[in-house]
Amino acid sequence: MIKKSLMGLALAMAATAGALAAGYPDKTTTIVVPFPPGGSTDAIARVVAQKLQDKFGQSFIIDNRAGATGTIGAAFVKRAPADGYTLLVTSLGPLVITPHLIKAVQYDALKDFDPITVLVQAPNVLVVPNNSPDHTVAELLADLKKNPGKVSFASSGVGSSDHLSAELLWQQTGTQGLHVPYKGGGPAISDLLGGQVNAAFVNINSIISHIKAGKVRALAISSEKRSPLLPDVPTLQEQGVKGAEVESWQAMVAPKGIPADVKAKLHDAVVAALNDPSVKPKLLEQGFEVVGNTPEQFGKFQAGEYARWKALIEARHITAD
Repeated sequence: MIKKSLMGLALAMAATAGALAAGYPDKTTTIVVPFPPGGSTDAIARVVAQKLQDKFGQSFIIDNRAGATGTIGAAFVKRAPADGYTLLVTSLGPLVITPHLIKAVQYDALKDFDPITVLVQAPNVLVVPNNSPDHTVAELLADLKKNPGKVSFASSGVGSSDHLSAELLWQQTGTQGLHVPYKGGGPAISDLLGGQVNAAFVNINSIISHIKAGKVRALAISSEKRSPLLPDVPTLQEQGVKGAEVESWQAMVAPKGIPADVKAKLHDAVVAALNDPSVKPKLLEQGFEVVGNTPEQFGKFQAGEYARWKALIEARHITAD
């Protein structure tokens, strides 16, 4: 009798979950972006939101909740109902970097979210002003060794992927530069173009137009393989720098506990949106590689990234202060 009751309960729960997925979405879904409008994460979120809206015939709206290096928006999503109607599209920072920099983060990045998928990834490019005397990574490293702590590297902020790319370079080559953090990538690139700083790692999509216009010189790319957008730019590894590969990425997560069928339906729709013929080529043109992995693959990837950046931040004594 008890066995039959348990089986009946299990079947009822499965039927309920199926009904949830079948009816999802039947109202407006909010996609929280924990950064201001206009950046890469915001742009990716808007592309995905439009495609989901087209597919489901329901509104998918963007809610930009910026502040505290992305942790305010992430904490908001953590507290939202786990029903699939509040989602987070974010860069890697709030999920694998910022928790190691800010003590009072109001969420556990590995436990408080259900991974949906990594949307896209893109390498950083090591660039110098076009009037720099350095034409190779070897020449830049020689400068760093000759002038320890004096060769300036701009970044979009403490703990950003461009900042940590520089820290990895210094760690792996036994050198030390001068980190100059800015409030965003725009001001950092402006000073790089003007020659106020000596070098920077910059997301490929943000710097490629300046590289092609000859305003900055690309010395290396941070991915394992060369980028098809910059086929003449060698990787760091090709130039003798091992273990400094970095890919910036954007991903979608939901509050912990989202129904499995809803998560599966959402995942499939998001991956289809990324691979849509009207979307994927445009992303590739901007330097974004479509990932669209499974929630399980994303979970393992996030755990690896979380451990990697934790180790670097602790070893380099990096703080957000």
